[in-house]
Amino acid sequence: MESTEGVRRATAERVRDTRERLAVERDMWVATAHPEHGPHQVPLWFAWDGRAVWMCTDAASVTARNVRAEPRVRLSLPDTYDVVLLQGEAECFPDQEAPADGARALADTFGWDPRGEEGSFVYVRVVPRTVRAWRGERELRGRVVMRDGAWLA
Repeated sequence: MESTEGVRRATAERVRDTRERLAVERDMWVATAHPEHGPHQVPLWFAWDGRAVWMCTDAASVTARNVRAEPRVRLSLPDTYDVVLLQGEAECFPDQEAPADGARALADTFGWDPRGEEGSFVYVRVVPRTVRAWRGERELRGRVVMRDGAWLA
């Protein structure tokens, strides 16, 4: 991997850029694993509330089943050059019991409110414990920008 940019960003700049991307991006890869059935990865819409990632999926989906069995997840934004990886534990809320702020964040972002749909959905909240961000090979060192739930800069 080779960087096309000659300047390595400082941690504070990486944190700022990561927060900005979380506020404007729409899609995120969600990687879960079931203790007996192994890994599963899907793209989902998400909303960032400044502290947590909010997603919604069908209550019977593989993602929902996996998170109930094993809440540790990895999330990633889709760009493979400007990498942002989040790690944390997911918490599920049945659609009719979802905290209003999380449900509203998704509804405001996408114009879709699963609480009014037929069928059962779950809202999934992930408060990241670790975030890694880098652009190209030059930024591999120092890529951790959040540790133990606290931004480093």
